[in-house]
Amino acid sequence: MAWLLLLPVALALGLLALWLVGERGHLMLPSTRAAFRGRGGAPGERDSDRPKRRFRDALHAYVYGRWPYQYIDFCVNALLPVMAAPGAKRWWADRYHGKVLPTELARRIITLDREIKRTDLERVIPYPTARDIVLKGPPAVTLLECPCRHARENPCGPTDVCMIVGDGSFTLEHHPQRSRSVTQAEALAVLEAEHRRGHVHTAYFKDAMDNRFYAICNCCRCCCGGLEAMIEHGVPMVASSGYVANVDEEACIACGDCEEACPFDAITVNARASVDWERCMGCGVCEGRCEMDAMTLTHDERKGLPLDVATLH
Repeated sequence: MAWLLLLPVALALGLLALWLVGERGHLMLPSTRAAFRGRGGAPGERDSDRPKRRFRDALHAYVYGRWPYQYIDFCVNALLPVMAAPGAKRWWADRYHGKVLPTELARRIITLDREIKRTDLERVIPYPTARDIVLKGPPAVTLLECPCRHARENPCGPTDVCMIVGDGSFTLEHHPQRSRSVTQAEALAVLEAEHRRGHVHTAYFKDAMDNRFYAICNCCRCCCGGLEAMIEHGVPMVASSGYVANVDEEACIACGDCEEACPFDAITVNARASVDWERCMGCGVCEGRCEMDAMTLTHDERKGLPLDVATLH
């Protein structure tokens, strides 16, 4: 039974080796040091709880950021059925979630020309861990190979469509073969191309990333773990943009393009297109697909407030 005593030592050595491999042989890369230094407490948290939370969140952030492909592969291929268990849906949504962005609002984030700091965004993102959006504009953008698409056997292309907004040094240092810095014009071109493909822009807020706005993902229904969790398993991981699609019945010719394109199954077409208010997330995919300009997005406060950085102070 003496070997049992060696298990903790072996585990510790294994974790150390994994960490060293993760840091590519260095004791600690600069971005790792900065990430661990920058961990903060949650609003309203007791001072005595902060060291524990800081270490837990720093470790989670490191694992998530260092091995996102393994992390997301496990989530989409093994964890989704568990996430849909009774009582678990809201817990997951509170810790990893996004808000749909129409293309125009996604553009505004990428083209921001001033510093912005806004906290307590719960009226914009209706989840208790969505706290801050902090950008020292104009924001730097890093493109990353999408972990969700990477986890699928036959993913949609292109795959380098995840946008880290702000400081992308951790991603660039740890995933130099799968990430790259891009100019504002290049980032806008990616947004436009993904919109034309019928993909959904989502602003993601991750508990693993210090409760802050972190990335703009360009999501397709067939690959995105967040959309799959919501549409297939009923886990409310994606919040509405605050807009709803409306049909101009005189302009609509019932071609069916919008119904085919809608990622949320919110449109049916008979004599005219009709929109299911509950299902519509205000992504604007139908608006971009309609050649007759019969679909428009309108703000609906019952769906929440849009994440419009131009109005944040």
